[in-house]
Parts: sequence; structure tokens; C-alpha cells
Amino acid sequence: MEAIIKEINRLKKEKNAIILGHYYARPEVQRVADYLGDSLGLSRVAGETDADIILFCGVEFMAETASIISPDKKVLIPVKGAGCTLAQSITAAGILTWKRKYPDGIVVSYVNTTAEVKAVTDYCVTSANALKIVKQLPEGRPILFTPDKNLGEYIKIATGREMDIWQGECYVHDVITTELVEHFLEKYPDAELLIHPESAACSNRQLLEHPRVIVGSTTKIMNRPSESSYKQFLIATEPDTLAELTRLYPDLDFVPVIPEHRCEYMKLTTLENIHDALLHEQYEVKVPEELREKAIVPIDRMLELS
Repeated sequence: MEAIIKEINRLKKEKNAIILGHYYARPEVQRVADYLGDSLGLSRVAGETDADIILFCGVEFMAETASIISPDKKVLIPVKGAGCTLAQSITAAGILTWKRKYPDGIVVSYVNTTAEVKAVTDYCVTSANALKIVKQLPEGRPILFTPDKNLGEYIKIATGREMDIWQGECYVHDVITTELVEHFLEKYPDAELLIHPESAACSNRQLLEHPRVIVGSTTKIMNRPSESSYKQFLIATEPDTLAELTRLYPDLDFVPVIPEHRCEYMKLTTLENIHDALLHEQYEVKVPEELREKAIVPIDRMLELS
């Protein structure tokens, strides 16, 4: 492992490349990332970097977003076929059908969508900024939130805004139910539970009001232990977030709520894939300019309102 990491670092320097990694990536992949973050943080870095090559260790929609934000960069993804159940659950045609019914409606799409979907979206959001953006939308106009039903229900409860909600889901977070969360809260009475809003349990208003439940994006989950008086935390999101949590807070105790339920797409990328992608500059993701010009609009709005 050390030998391949050394070679990755050499290639990165030689080619003026930056490696962006998501918190759900394999722990060894997180280790070689120049920047580790959630979707919002990674989007910002993609737009600000002066690197010639962006190597995105995540899934395809993330690399697409980087290509939309930084069209002058070569964006690579280490493996083909790294999809996302959320991104695959929504189509541009589906959104256009809703728009025909509500011509003055506002479409809010999670960043976990394809470039085609973003191109017919009014506002793009991440779990870190969705509440803030939805609160700022004009009153009195229909709203469609896509594609995550659990995040949509959470936003609806938290903001009081009426919305139509697309019925997509993240298969990892959808198994984090109210019953599962209640079980862990009872089993660990001295722990605080940190939960991602894509989780099924986040559509339960009563649970959201529990004093030991904190809902937030992956970055909020990462930052929360530094702000909390608790010494033990129940982590209700993708379990490989524990790699960074335990590195940041070695004296605290972290218990994964779904220890064996990982995102298989995020785990497709290995160190060998990263090395080969840099060496051969392979698997470039390039969004066509005509599509990019439309898709950048809701992303710019997202970054401006964040």
C-alpha cells in the first residue's frame, strides 16, 4: 500500500492533479485525497482549484458536477459504472412532466442527479444547504423536490413549506428507520445520535425533536463531536465516515448504526484504480457545452445562496 501511495503522489505532482474524495470512499482512498468532503465541499473545491486534472473519487454525478463547474479542467473518475441509486431514480422527462402541470413551479433537485436533470432544475441543493435554500424560495408557487423522498420530507417538516416530493431514495440511508434509531438510543443512553437527513427516520417529526438526535450533512456530522459535550456518538450514515471521525477524534467513541450497510458504488474505487487513472489519464468525464450551460445555472444559484 505504501508503495502505490508513493507512486500516486508522484503522478499527482507530475501532472498537476488534485484528488477529491468523498467521506464514503474506502478508508485507504480517503487517505490519498487532497481534499475530503461532502458534495457541497467537493463542488466548491472543484470550482476553485488551479490543478489541471481533477480526479474524483466518488460516483459519476460528482464527476459530472465538477465538469460542469470547471469546464477547462480534465475531470477523471477512477472507475466506470460508479452510479448512484438517487441519481438513477429521476429523469429530466419526469421533471418536465411536472413542469407542464405547474408552469410557474420551482424545481429543487438534490446534487445527487445527472447533468440532464440539473439542466431542467431551478435550484440545486445539498444536504448541507437544502434547508437554507428552500426557506428562501418565493412563497405561493408550487415546489417539486427531487429525488430523495426522505430528505424532502425532512425539509418539509423543518421549513413548513408545502412541496411535491419525488419518491427516490438512497438505498444505504433508507434502512435507517425510526425503529432502528429508537433501538440505538435506548441501548446507548449516554450517546448522541448523528443522523444524515437522507435517512428514513428523518421523516418522523417526533424523533427529530429528540434531545439526543442531531440531523445534518456529512460535514455537520464530522464537525459535531468538536461542539458536543458527549463522549460517545451513534453514527447514522455510511459507516466509512468512521475512518475520518476516529482520525479526528481518537479519544471519543463512535458506534455505527449500520456497520455492514455500505454504498457499493463508492467502494468501487481502489488505490490501483486511482494510480491507473492518473498514469493513463483515463475515464474522462466531460459534459457537453450546450448541456453544461443549462446545468450550471442551478449549481451557481446553490453556491451563491449557501
